[in-house]
Amino acid sequence: MDNKHVPYGIYEKYIKRILDIICALAALIVFCWLYAIVAVLVRIKLGSPVLFKQQRPGRNEKIFNLYKFRTMTDEKDENGELLPDEVRLTKFGKFLRKTSLDELPEAINILKGDMSVVGPRPLLVRYLPLYNEYQRHRHDVRPGLSGWAQVNGRNTVSWEDKFNYDVEYANHVTFAMDVKIVWKSFIQAFFKHEGISSETSATMEEFTGNV
Repeated sequence: MDNKHVPYGIYEKYIKRILDIICALAALIVFCWLYAIVAVLVRIKLGSPVLFKQQRPGRNEKIFNLYKFRTMTDEKDENGELLPDEVRLTKFGKFLRKTSLDELPEAINILKGDMSVVGPRPLLVRYLPLYNEYQRHRHDVRPGLSGWAQVNGRNTVSWEDKFNYDVEYANHVTFAMDVKIVWKSFIQAFFKHEGISSETSATMEEFTGNV
């Protein structure tokens, strides 16, 4: 596969960022009532803090703080260790993930320039040393609220396929592709609810590197 990043075009270099800011501001203003409702429900059902913050690698592997509404409890075992995700992920938390409402605070990351509306999903920092040269190209662009891999299986596709989708997008960023991904993401979040969990995990299996 071609792993050479296409030189930035006018859309990727200028227009995409402007659209990101407009979309993020519009979401925060138009849906401020929804943010407030979800925040209150999270506080009541899951406790504090309402927001989940975690470091993730962004464009050029620059680390930033990702913000989401929390979907899990802090339940621990007798040794003080957190219980498995599938135990701490409540019915309410599953609803937030199924509808992607947990990702609403990422509008803040988009405004800050950490993320884009569309791009490869930001994964865990500890995965960085595990990528091969080809997979590392997913960081040639800003990570996104939704991406090509998310609308093609999300957490049900293999890591290899996920990275292939990510790099394919990073190599060919276009307005038409972004519109297609946004539309598919809307259908997936509100109608299909597919790909939220893998077959063996509450979210996605751990990435352990390439065999």
